[in-house]
Amino acid sequence: MNIFILGASGATGKMLAEQLLALGHSIKVIVRPNSKIPDSWNNNDKVTIIKGHVHQINIKDMAKYISDCQAVASCLGHNLNWKGVYGKPRKLVRDAVRLICSAILNNKPELQVKFVLMNTAGNRNRGIDEPISFAQKIVIGLIRLLVPPHSDNEKAADYLRVSIGQQNKMIEWVAVRPDSLINEDKVTDYEVHQSPIQSALFNPGKTSRINVGNFMAQLISDQQLWNKWQGQMPVIYNKENSKT
Repeated sequence: MNIFILGASGATGKMLAEQLLALGHSIKVIVRPNSKIPDSWNNNDKVTIIKGHVHQINIKDMAKYISDCQAVASCLGHNLNWKGVYGKPRKLVRDAVRLICSAILNNKPELQVKFVLMNTAGNRNRGIDEPISFAQKIVIGLIRLLVPPHSDNEKAADYLRVSIGQQNKMIEWVAVRPDSLINEDKVTDYEVHQSPIQSALFNPGKTSRINVGNFMAQLISDQQLWNKWQGQMPVIYNKENSKT
């Protein structure tokens, strides 16, 4: 399978890319010109590297890039510095999701393309009943106003949930919601739930980036797993840190 990856040079994106390669897939990655990527990618005929900025690509060019891809995965996020959080593009992730979906629709694929988006447990799935406390609603409202990347994550998932929906003939999607991200060297046991089982603000769990990459790779590779979560926003926790 050919998979197109956004955010492949990031901490989680690299994990996803390596696990897709380990499963025998071919990948196309779009990375900023100055991004650091593993040396092994440059000498791997299963890796196609595209240098550029996602927000500067038009629909026609993106459609060409993904024309031979059966799946797209996005691990895009904002850099955690002043420019990344408050600078432009303010809707980096939402705009990239919209661009990819428009490109897929432009290509009119005969078979549905899988789109896996890395999102966040701090974003509520408003398509189902996910009650949260009044205190969390207040704090999330403040974060939405003061921390633009949170609003960007919300709008990216909402675009898939509302604009693409459940019955699109060309696009199927899953939005994966990890809780507090941590670094680990190896894949460990993890749990996946339809909704958060603890407060992402007041009682956060932990999710290793490599586990997120593993789950996203398995979703793309395992049709049975895909069928279970397609059109949903599963939440993933490291098993030893989840609290039931």
